[in-house]
Amino acid sequence: RRALRLVERNVYVYRREWMLLVSGFFEPIFYLFSIGIGLNHLVGAISFHGTEVPYTSFVAPGLLATAVMDGALLDATFNLYFKLKISKTYDAVLATPLGADDVALGELIWSVLRGALYASIFLGVMFCFGTVTSWWALLCIPAALVMGAAFGAAGMAATTFMRSWQDFDLVSLAIMPMFLFSATFYPLSVYPAWLQHVVACTPLYQGVALSRGLALGVFSWTMAANLIYLVAMVLIGLAIASTRMRRLVLS
Repeated sequence: RRALRLVERNVYVYRREWMLLVSGFFEPIFYLFSIGIGLNHLVGAISFHGTEVPYTSFVAPGLLATAVMDGALLDATFNLYFKLKISKTYDAVLATPLGADDVALGELIWSVLRGALYASIFLGVMFCFGTVTSWWALLCIPAALVMGAAFGAAGMAATTFMRSWQDFDLVSLAIMPMFLFSATFYPLSVYPAWLQHVVACTPLYQGVALSRGLALGVFSWTMAANLIYLVAMVLIGLAIASTRMRRLVLS
């Protein structure tokens, strides 16, 4: 309950900076529009677990997972670092009954909410754009909560080790290859066998595979493995972030 006070603080902050909040989901929407207008007519249908689906319907769930990742990581990395190292926000927070664990959990909850907000808006665009082929797609929202928690926890854990703004180049270095190669735009089968194993181990691929199966209403046992992977990311990332936050803000 104490952690929710930090979420409440973030809500008050973004009431005046709401453009920073809403601007983050435009990029995947632009990708969806460009693909639907252009590449969809060139590529045609894609085979997914034996089912032929339009290329736009294949790509859209991957972009939804990307939107969740971007939304969660924005607050869990850049904004967290600013509050931790620059503005010293948590020095004031710890003067209240909140502790370091409450700070970590509160920031994680906020990252999850931001990722889920992006997923909800993007899913609405998918419905309007006609790329949703099954009502199972509504389960993409609870899946987005798990994805947001996974990327938020991992981002927070990594940020606690950052020493300067230059270290955030490593964040971009990790995000861009995942965005391009995590089967967001192409089936996993198009990659060489050795690269398929590498891609299948990336965090974003787990979210893409889970979202795509739900959005298309095509289920497989591998989706359970995707979910377990993401839950493990939440637990490990939050444990590291809590320990590091406790050390940094209380020292």
